[in-house]
Amino acid sequence: MQRSAGILLPISSLPSPYGIGCFSQEAYDFVDWLKEAGQTYWQILPIGPTGYGDSPYQSCSAFAGNPYFIDLDALKAEGLLTAAQLKAEPWGKDPLAVDYGTLYTSRYKILRAAYAAWCKQWEGLHGCARYYPDAYYAFTLENEGWLEDYALYMALKTANGMKSWTEWPREYRLRDGGALERFRAENEEEIGFWKFLQYEFAAQWKKVKAYANEKGIQILGDIPIYVSADSVDAWVGGPLFELDANGGFARVAGCPPDYFAADGQLWGNPLYNWPYHRETGYAWWIKRVRHALGIYDLLRIDHFRGFDTYWAIPADSTTARTGKWENGPGMELFHALEGALGKLPIIAEDLGDIVDSVRELLAESGFPGMKVLQFAFGGGDNEYLPHNHIKNSVVYPGTHDNTTLNDWWENSATKKEKTMAAAYLHLVPCRPTAKEVAAVKADTARVALLRAALGSASDRAIIPMGDWLGLGEEAHLNTPGRLGGNWTWRAAAGFDTAALAKEIRGECEVVCRA
Repeated sequence: MQRSAGILLPISSLPSPYGIGCFSQEAYDFVDWLKEAGQTYWQILPIGPTGYGDSPYQSCSAFAGNPYFIDLDALKAEGLLTAAQLKAEPWGKDPLAVDYGTLYTSRYKILRAAYAAWCKQWEGLHGCARYYPDAYYAFTLENEGWLEDYALYMALKTANGMKSWTEWPREYRLRDGGALERFRAENEEEIGFWKFLQYEFAAQWKKVKAYANEKGIQILGDIPIYVSADSVDAWVGGPLFELDANGGFARVAGCPPDYFAADGQLWGNPLYNWPYHRETGYAWWIKRVRHALGIYDLLRIDHFRGFDTYWAIPADSTTARTGKWENGPGMELFHALEGALGKLPIIAEDLGDIVDSVRELLAESGFPGMKVLQFAFGGGDNEYLPHNHIKNSVVYPGTHDNTTLNDWWENSATKKEKTMAAAYLHLVPCRPTAKEVAAVKADTARVALLRAALGSASDRAIIPMGDWLGLGEEAHLNTPGRLGGNWTWRAAAGFDTAALAKEIRGECEVVCRA
């Protein structure tokens, strides 16, 4: 394939006047800028509703979209909101950070007002109490396989003070048919609200993606391997997951102690009951990936190693140290997916504790893996050093879990890593003194590492936006294992300058990526 490059920037990190990046004009402007910068890909993070810890990797649905990303100005243009309504709400004090607490209150208040206006618009049309546009009926029909459960789940969640479904009254928790029917009948408006949000989300995202594709920009999406414990998928999934004798989750997901966390990471996601998935021909996975391919051009699957072996932790554990490795579905799953969907445009997140069996699975799948430069300089001839990269891979200076290059150099890299990196990148003599290494400025190291990524043999290079901007720790999206304070960074208005686009295009042209 042709060498190419892209930029990682979450939707949430775009500028906007309403507290978080969204499908507003800024998204279209960024697409235009990507084209001017000679880029091929816009990589985003998962765009489902954020859940526990505001994490896009802990969504309440594997299929729904995040209502925060709905462009409020577009709703105003539809006559559903007024400028006065938007001005009256607080959206957070810092335009460079998402204030999720404020956002939750203000966004949903405004979205409920828009829904009320939308219902009013269609009231009594054609002599019907409620008659909605054809596009709405088409959307609900096309997505009824997940939308009905999702809207009901969110209505129930709202009625129960946003508590996890595991804390709901027994009849709702266990999905008693009669109780659910009564709830549906009594809460038609609330259920309709959650359907409306997904309708607007899908319509707006479709326009953004179509615009990007017209400009030659492909959307590289991201789906977590697991679903959240507090999700509609877990609520309705039943035998899809490992359950104990009482119907609770028997074991949960995480990963063992590693580079990021000395105690490992206790994610808490329910584990899949892989024998059941095998019996059903992996139908749920086919449905999930088909849906994802409808909203992205390429898919990065987080925690790819979990398809080979996964870390299973007893549900009552307080640390990931108590887990053990279990065998995943391996190629059987991907054969089923390709049999149903054709060749899969998947990028495998193959980071962490990778053993030979994971490497064998990656090779057999044919999916490109990931090479992260911040992991390259710990010593020895490791696979992340640029001279060891293979064509069928994607190189990153760092991922959303890594800090920025400037912050890495100044605060995170060890003396050993800095010494090796400085020498490897020809910033100092091959056997530098401590003084020579200390004299290397963070920005100098950043540019050298960016050039190393772009010059890598990897077919694709993806650079986080914060690294092109030369930002520090403030642009670190996520610190694994830390609850709170993650996923907040936003780019400043006007970040996507013509001068920066020209600079990036020039860097990419030198190594035949533009």
